[in-house]
Amino acid sequence: MPTGHVFIATSLDGFISRPDGSLDWLISPDHAGEDHGYDAFMRDIDAIVMGRGTYEAVLAFDSWPYSKPVLVLSKRLAGTAVPPALHGKVNFADMTPQAAMEHLRQQGASRVYVDGGPIVQAFLRDGLIADMVVSRIPVLIGEGRCLFGPTGRDIAFSHAKTTAFPSGLVQSFYRLKG
Repeated sequence: MPTGHVFIATSLDGFISRPDGSLDWLISPDHAGEDHGYDAFMRDIDAIVMGRGTYEAVLAFDSWPYSKPVLVLSKRLAGTAVPPALHGKVNFADMTPQAAMEHLRQQGASRVYVDGGPIVQAFLRDGLIADMVVSRIPVLIGEGRCLFGPTGRDIAFSHAKTTAFPSGLVQSFYRLKG
């Protein structure tokens, strides 16, 4: 089974987006020139799984940022056509986290980037996240979508390292215990 890996940013008050899904607060010239390890992280990733909200937020970028295959888990989008510009890059499906990982295993993936609050939460609940890189952006946005939610049980991680950047961004790496 592939392993799930999270690389995500939150506001200082713990939100991954504004209530409408906007990520405008995340793009700041204060930390634009810093290497936060994303490119190195992506070199070891075989596929990406995300939810509809993350997919729609990414669609607002100037261009599609991923060279790896993307599986969008969404009841609403499953069975609909992928936009022509994203043919061969994106697939829509209505699958459980376990079924998605099995599907990606059959596609040859061994390391999967899991992105988006509800998707990360579902994969955590199902024990499919091996590690997480969580970056805190030094901005309070007051309200929005949370990274974490109910898990049904404690999920213990061990802290591997934390890096503070000149812009004030603080990034921590955690591994699942056990």
